[in-house]
Amino acid sequence: MANVTNENVLAALRGVTAPGAARDVVAAGMIQGLQVKDGHVGFALQVDATVQDPDGLRRACEKAVFDLPGVLSASAVVTAQQAPVAPPPQPAAAPPQPAQRAVVAPKPGIPGVKAILAVASGKGGVGKSTSAVNIALAFSRLGRKVGLMDADIYGPSVPRMMGLSGRPDSKDGKTIEPKESYGVKCMSIGFMVPDDTPTIWRGPMVMAAVEQLLREVNWGELDILVCDLPPGTGDAQLTMAQRVPLAGAVIISTPQEVALSDVRKGLNMFRKVDVPVFGIVENMSFYLCPSCGHRADIFGHGGARQTAQEMGCDFLGEIPLHLSIREHADAGTPIVATEPDSPYAKPYFDIARKLLKKIDAAAAPGGPAIVME
Repeated sequence: MANVTNENVLAALRGVTAPGAARDVVAAGMIQGLQVKDGHVGFALQVDATVQDPDGLRRACEKAVFDLPGVLSASAVVTAQQAPVAPPPQPAAAPPQPAQRAVVAPKPGIPGVKAILAVASGKGGVGKSTSAVNIALAFSRLGRKVGLMDADIYGPSVPRMMGLSGRPDSKDGKTIEPKESYGVKCMSIGFMVPDDTPTIWRGPMVMAAVEQLLREVNWGELDILVCDLPPGTGDAQLTMAQRVPLAGAVIISTPQEVALSDVRKGLNMFRKVDVPVFGIVENMSFYLCPSCGHRADIFGHGGARQTAQEMGCDFLGEIPLHLSIREHADAGTPIVATEPDSPYAKPYFDIARKLLKKIDAAAAPGGPAIVME
């Protein structure tokens, strides 16, 4: 296999020029965050308002790189280059005024989306994505218009769990049309990257991708947008907390102490960025033998409830460890959608109802303004 280098990639990209532009994308400084590893290439394509077809330019860049010998995959993310804003004219000096409380400027929302809920976990492997998918479907079954955004850039699993595949469409070359399954609108980086292709992006590219999945998707009118965050407390979580007005977050954990210690870190992160934590869910809480009904606390039991009490937040419920939940998730037929009356779907509905009360309360008019002394 030919050795792929940054120089090879940049040389290929020098053959791509935006329509009407005088310089190629490399000379114009549009290629950012280039990463090359084991034949997989990723980069950000920074465009401004003069580029007429950014999605077409992205595809041309990906093709130019993919055609290089030794390249196994090429993935580009379009990012918007913001024009510099001239400073406003300075008013004449005014007499000193008494100190006042400054009101924090609100974060810009997503047009048509009434509330955004983050589903997070302190560590991987606790069933966060399975929980996010089934909670979103429970919201939909309870009569809400729901979207599901997969912000887990490094390990997107929403496409498989929702039984979706293929690239999404774009009617105008700028806005992405979400896919839909079981009445829920879905968007994931997994629709744009092959299943066996690793995402090798660094922080700025991850943040740009999350921003693009949020704001460059035609979500339409939604009551709730459920965002499945990656595990931990990294760039994607900070992007969500700092760029959009989250109604709140729910944290998924298993009962083990090794998972709960990371829950505390995640909960404190959301508190530091002023995002309400609606509560903690204990996943894989217990196992019931389908043959004899014997209950086994494989990972312990009650740890998430105790942690919620210690951290001063609500405990939202327990989800059992059961084969049918896993099988339905792997098959793209989530249990809430295909067996809504089963005892293993009931906990998701109970959790969804509790969350709806909190989301509706957070959206109620007349709430206090956030201020800083």
